[in-house]
Amino acid sequence: MGDTKSQYQKIINKSRKIFEDKNSDYGSSWRILRIISLVDQIHIKAQRIRNLQNNISNRIEEGQTSEFYGIINYSIMGLIQLEIGVVDEPDLKLDDIFKLYDKKVSQTFELMIAKNHDYGEAWRDMEVISLTDLIIQKIFRMKSILKNDGKTSVSEGIDANFQDILNYSVFAQILLKE
Repeated sequence: MGDTKSQYQKIINKSRKIFEDKNSDYGSSWRILRIISLVDQIHIKAQRIRNLQNNISNRIEEGQTSEFYGIINYSIMGLIQLEIGVVDEPDLKLDDIFKLYDKKVSQTFELMIAKNHDYGEAWRDMEVISLTDLIIQKIFRMKSILKNDGKTSVSEGIDANFQDILNYSVFAQILLKE
């Protein structure tokens, strides 16, 4: 488990650096995105990963790795939006954004630790393709939940799905590096 923690942190550190750079360029413009828009952005990236995995030729040089980083960051944006709400105009200072980012990462990391304990790091025996499929499945679940005004009878909510997608993306990055 110790190795997983350090591997996870390395992926998150790179994700955060990308997030910092984008926020330095664009500010908090992403704050206007509604939850469905963030889900759709994740869907686009996951579908591109799936196409790359199916050996469909690509015209953009970025591969799976950059797309998984995008999914990680869109998932964190979604978690932030769920907590503080969507706005009509960018409203957060960089320091506030990064505090919220770190908070959501910390909460999701703790969830990963708990699930890894219970599941015995089963993800290490999975294929990256399977993790991609699980991400896409979570996207369709989220779209269904959103069509039901965010209500579920027995299932996890949108936040849990964003956290799972984030963790699956980190796992995929770890597996791609091994």
